[in-house]
Amino acid sequence: MSSTNTYETTSTASPATQPRIAILLPTWNGEKFLAEQLDSLLAQTYPNIIIVIRDDGSTDGTPVLLSKYAAAHPHHIRVLADDGRNFGASGSFSYLMNYALQHQKELGLERAWLMFCDQDDVWVPHKIAVSMQRMQALEQQYPRTPLLVHSDLKVVDEQRQQIAPSFIAYQGLEPLRNTLGRIIVSNTVTGCTALLNEELALLASPVPSAAVMHDWWLALVVSAFGHIGYIDEALVEYRQHGRNAIGAKAYQKDRRGSLLSRLLEVRHRELLTGLGIQVQAFLDSYSQRLSREQWCLLQVARRLASRSNFVQKLVLKYLHVSQ
Repeated sequence: MSSTNTYETTSTASPATQPRIAILLPTWNGEKFLAEQLDSLLAQTYPNIIIVIRDDGSTDGTPVLLSKYAAAHPHHIRVLADDGRNFGASGSFSYLMNYALQHQKELGLERAWLMFCDQDDVWVPHKIAVSMQRMQALEQQYPRTPLLVHSDLKVVDEQRQQIAPSFIAYQGLEPLRNTLGRIIVSNTVTGCTALLNEELALLASPVPSAAVMHDWWLALVVSAFGHIGYIDEALVEYRQHGRNAIGAKAYQKDRRGSLLSRLLEVRHRELLTGLGIQVQAFLDSYSQRLSREQWCLLQVARRLASRSNFVQKLVLKYLHVSQ
């Protein structure tokens, strides 16, 4: 999908006319950075938001901090009751996505426009306004279609000092190469930048346990059945510290070469197996919706689940040629 780099940085509509957006925020032992993230959400230039939070079994001061923020901002923050279960990162986002879909009226949502949020990042003030502007343009172009908007990020350290101005460049990603064949082996959608519409949320839910991560699953679904909009601007300060679930690692082109050559490294064998399992889960969920071409592509791609390095190499080369 093509992108454009010109956006308004503030919303001209009044809060009463702006659609309400749900920001889904799972927490787990996030006391150290959580207040800074919540403050950045509450300071957005797009004010009509509801932050839906579920704690995943924290043992630090996170629950107390959440209670204080919820009491101070009851119109903007909803903390779900502790149910004693631990879902992990992907499972927590899937749970919150399902919750938002099932409680739209209670949350004040006209439609389920959903954003994912990590507990340790910081959003730039116009992130929501810019993302929603792009989403509304896409919805006019592709009505009643699964859609996802995402952006670049700035990589920062614990003190928010810049490590890299562009996560996309730092990782060597190509966000406009977002066909299904490409997304199978290279996810370019970072969940904490994503805004999805109701059609995508309904189609992608629930995220299966076989998914590598929730954002990769969403990227697969929307690349097969909808459209992706990329914003070439860093709208999130992506904080790196010792406890990142994924994190950012520098891409060194001269040493690591092309995506294909990097994926063929022996150390990626387990990842490729996981991608094959994810593809099989995708086929199990959507085989009746796929075009013949998509079905054939995925039938080959699911062979990545083989633990044979030779088979994985053949599949990757096929996918590389087919993109």
